[in-house]
Amino acid sequence: MASSFLPHASTHLLILGASRLDGGLGKLAVGSSTRSRRRLQVNAGGSTYGNHFRVSTFGESHGGGVGCVIDGCPPRLPLSEADMQLDLDRRRPGQNRITTDRKETDTCKISSGVSQGLTTGTPIHVFVPNAGQRGQDYKELFSAYRPSHADLTYDFKYGIRSVEGGGRSSARETIARVAAGAVAKKILKQFAGTEVLAYVSQVHKVVLPQDAVDHESLTLDQIESNIARCPDPEYAEKMIDAIETVRAKGDSVGGVVTCIVRNAPTGLGSPVFDKLEAELAKAALSLPATKGFEIGSGFAGTYLTGSEHNDEFYMAGDGRIRTRTNRSGGIQKRQNTVTRERQEMELMAPGRQEPCVAPRAVPVVEAMVALVLVDQLMAQFAQNYMFPINQQLQESFELPPRHEPANV
Repeated sequence: MASSFLPHASTHLLILGASRLDGGLGKLAVGSSTRSRRRLQVNAGGSTYGNHFRVSTFGESHGGGVGCVIDGCPPRLPLSEADMQLDLDRRRPGQNRITTDRKETDTCKISSGVSQGLTTGTPIHVFVPNAGQRGQDYKELFSAYRPSHADLTYDFKYGIRSVEGGGRSSARETIARVAAGAVAKKILKQFAGTEVLAYVSQVHKVVLPQDAVDHESLTLDQIESNIARCPDPEYAEKMIDAIETVRAKGDSVGGVVTCIVRNAPTGLGSPVFDKLEAELAKAALSLPATKGFEIGSGFAGTYLTGSEHNDEFYMAGDGRIRTRTNRSGGIQKRQNTVTRERQEMELMAPGRQEPCVAPRAVPVVEAMVALVLVDQLMAQFAQNYMFPINQQLQESFELPPRHEPANV
């Protein structure tokens, strides 16, 4: 999945191994009383994501600060500011020569929802103060609109806007997403052993070859080994050179961030409109400057035939059903697959088939993917694991051996 704060960025997501934004549609409520009354309630705003793990962000680029409220976090999860600060430090401005020169420490403070180092199950409030405001730099923008920015859109929509730094449309809002994403990643890791890692795979015309990174063994240390956050040292230097060249001209370039998910829980997402892919796309495209999203083979799948694009099922050594590739598509021709009883076989599907059915962003992308996954994980667990599972078809969520009881 790819995203960037630079123009024309795109998102690419690889997954190895029923959410809806609160806004837009009106809801009609009929109340009962001595006289029947109807009132129209409009749920608007657009600053909240998630149904079960619910995150609301607040703050402007040059206001007092930014932050989030996390509601629905399970209780008894060990949590401190340090858990969030690691990713906030990866996101913060002014960390090296190829980022913005705004100076901020982006130090977070948890003011509710945590007691004696454990989450309490109540809303978690996280705040990060702004220190490097320079509102005077934006005086000209009180009357002039920046092309390709949200200035004009905000005026047309609200009739007023926060001029300094773009207000809510600034990438500084993503601080709140990263803080909440750190909590989501910790839940995913402890509960399901799920890991979310992202890295830069393209800067302008410098494109990292697809086979240059082993997604099974990729580590955070490899990603953080250079300021481009590209795990390949040779291409990292090329990316840094490209950025410095365009920066010297007072210009900017876009890029691609690839995000991988290892040990993803099975069964996440819901048909038909709340598919996991749809939720991930929405989360990624909500990030500033993001202009594209791909999952699996993405648009490259259009160059493949149906038989090439298929993800063939097989029985892995651990007794689980897996796929040999990660392309997410393909024609149903004669091919190898696995039955419900976990028997490998060759399948010829019936029916008529169509021959053609025509660098600071890294932790933010990880955060958004983690937020989607943990919300979907909680939805899956709530709906489908209240009663004994069908052991022939479903996998139970087994806690890793290192998951010790909380010390309360």
